[in-house]
Amino acid sequence: MQDRDDQIGYPGAAGPDRRYQVDAFGLGIAVHEWGRADDPPLFLVHGGFDFARTFDVFAPKLAAGGWRVVSWDHRGHGDSDHAALYNWDADLRDALTVIDSVTAPLGGPPTPIVGHSKGGGLTLQLCNAQPHRFTHVVNIDGIPSRRPMPDVADHDRARMVMGEATAWLDYRRSTAARERRAGTLAGLAERRGRMNPRLDRHWLQYLVTVGARHDPDGWRWKLDPSMKFGGFGPWRPEWMMRQISSITVPLLGLLATAEEPMGWGTRVADLQPLLPHRARIEVMDGIGHFIHIEQPDLVAAMILDFVS
Repeated sequence: MQDRDDQIGYPGAAGPDRRYQVDAFGLGIAVHEWGRADDPPLFLVHGGFDFARTFDVFAPKLAAGGWRVVSWDHRGHGDSDHAALYNWDADLRDALTVIDSVTAPLGGPPTPIVGHSKGGGLTLQLCNAQPHRFTHVVNIDGIPSRRPMPDVADHDRARMVMGEATAWLDYRRSTAARERRAGTLAGLAERRGRMNPRLDRHWLQYLVTVGARHDPDGWRWKLDPSMKFGGFGPWRPEWMMRQISSITVPLLGLLATAEEPMGWGTRVADLQPLLPHRARIEVMDGIGHFIHIEQPDLVAAMILDFVS
């Protein structure tokens, strides 16, 4: 995982101070750390189609606040290994493997965890299932629901799982030998900009140099070609809404208001009846889904104050 000669710079961006791999049941998960190795750990969880290096501006600001900031590339993303199959539960297992690798040598202390988008949904489920592991949870536009939806009966859920699993296996079979389309650095940045229209062009080009590989015929994103939106396996994002009310870890949620292709569109009114006692929601007016990239100083200050 060496830095390449063709990496370009971006104001305030800094690569991780340490990089290594953790074995997650035979799959290599790439871990990235910013800050002093002897500072207390704080975990950052990226969103779908992203990778840990998207925190290159944001993570150093948290590290400057006295934290050992730890992030990792989800399986099939960034520098982590590609897998034969993907699902939501596998991402949860990978997360716990990384967390244990960091905290176990320290005696297993509870830590803060921050998640964006899909990563926000993962952190909510982790905190609901194993609250003893975490002191605080911050969710950056990752409470995954456009509107609260009614639950379904167990037999209906089983039927939905079967249908989605079958469709996913069929899709995975059709993409087994696929390779991502090559392009120029500017071309990959432009394609990414269609999903992230509010982000700076120079930032998007920087992301290409840290999140894509430069092959002889051009640049290719490292993301597994089989990945697609909603490709987390048989899981519905709206189901996470039913778990929020039982979270006992102090929760800070940041909601974007500027609509974007990758945003969830969740509003305070959707959440109000479900919020637990120790939850606080901040509405980020005029800011898009990538709140921590548009306003890294503001978001870092809010998080540092919250976890202190």
